[in-house]
Amino acid sequence: MTGPLDEPHAVDQGVQERLAAVRTRLAAACAAAGRSPSEVRLLLASKTVPADGIRAALAADARACALDPLLAPVLLGENRVQELVEKAPVLADVAPDWHLIGPLQTNKVNATLRWAGTVESVASLDLARRLSDRCLDRPTPLAVHVQVNVSGEATKHGVTPGDARALAVEVAALPGLRLAGFMTVGANSPDDAVVRGGYALLRALRDEVLDSGAPGTAGAVELSMGMSRDLEAAVAEGATIVRIGSAVFGARTR
Repeated sequence: MTGPLDEPHAVDQGVQERLAAVRTRLAAACAAAGRSPSEVRLLLASKTVPADGIRAALAADARACALDPLLAPVLLGENRVQELVEKAPVLADVAPDWHLIGPLQTNKVNATLRWAGTVESVASLDLARRLSDRCLDRPTPLAVHVQVNVSGEATKHGVTPGDARALAVEVAALPGLRLAGFMTVGANSPDDAVVRGGYALLRALRDEVLDSGAPGTAGAVELSMGMSRDLEAAVAEGATIVRIGSAVFGARTR
């Protein structure tokens, strides 16, 4: 019997080729950093991508994983809650769990929790507390990342590096939540040293929280950092999740 990902028309050749190219880049980056490719998960950032495009990418990924059992299936992430609630029901047969990777307003918490199993954009204790209140009755805790603005750019979302450790410790102690790690958007700079420096800072913050011994911090190992333009720098500095959009789906049309 065939499933939703087994239909021949479901695989778009362009998506399949681009996904394979990203997998090759990721493997090369891991080799250069002396890391195993199994240490880094690929998250497909589907902002503005229609459900059919996401389904095509998942079909291509399923075929790649079937050929190479060492590959970990991709994760899925949405930037906007509105897009999440529109696409997730349509893709529930192939994508039962999502990461929210964009800013979350407190009035959209309930809509987010219906579909997202991980929220990577926690940047305030108020938001964390609201998530905690809504998650007390969940069978498993909600995985959350503390988002840190490592570049200091005004256009970036996230807590300052100086406040990140205190926020992480407070978030880790909240019931209904599981502090899974940290997330950042790299510096918008052509200087690789600047970009890598920001990622190194996030890694250092993660390690500091892990070493703190504070309740709930022992599992905060994830570093969600790096995108299409700079995944090599992120992998070199310890990324465990890289968020890739245009390199797989092509240039955004809106």
